[in-house]
Amino acid sequence: MPSDNLDFLPVSIAILTVSDSRSLERDRSGDTLVARVEAAGHKLAARKLLKDDRSEISAQLRIWANDPAIDVVISTGGSGLTGRDVTVEAHRDVYEKEIDAFSTVFTIVSMQKIGTSAIQSRATAGVANGTYMFALPGSPGACKDAWDEILIKQLDIRHKPCNFVEILPRLDEHIRRK
Repeated sequence: MPSDNLDFLPVSIAILTVSDSRSLERDRSGDTLVARVEAAGHKLAARKLLKDDRSEISAQLRIWANDPAIDVVISTGGSGLTGRDVTVEAHRDVYEKEIDAFSTVFTIVSMQKIGTSAIQSRATAGVANGTYMFALPGSPGACKDAWDEILIKQLDIRHKPCNFVEILPRLDEHIRRK
């Protein structure tokens, strides 16, 4: 539920597509996320496509987590169960804290759309160096569901009773206090 007392606060979001078979020109899931990020009034800070390589994915996540111009990273693809699906592991290599309930909420949203097939998703989220990170499945539908049902609300400071944006300045307080 949005609050009328606050002004919208845009955040800077990087989009990472993980795929062995797509190109940026044929990246419908990345396009879906970019369109939603921009329509919501946020800033697209970066966009990249990488192959399913755990070390390359985690290296890119670290680069973006260390970039003060990026508040949020959303990846799409590589979150399934096959042998090449390593995005979740790459995310967890980088996380300082995992946002455990994101997976649960995403599963609830997915169940309403695709029923028990939602069990195959390993969507995850976490925080690294004061940056939110979300790993979504590679389908445009899953990206729409995650954005439309979860992220658009949690990345809006006006959403009450709480949201990710209002605590964004405090995510790295343990680093700044040292």
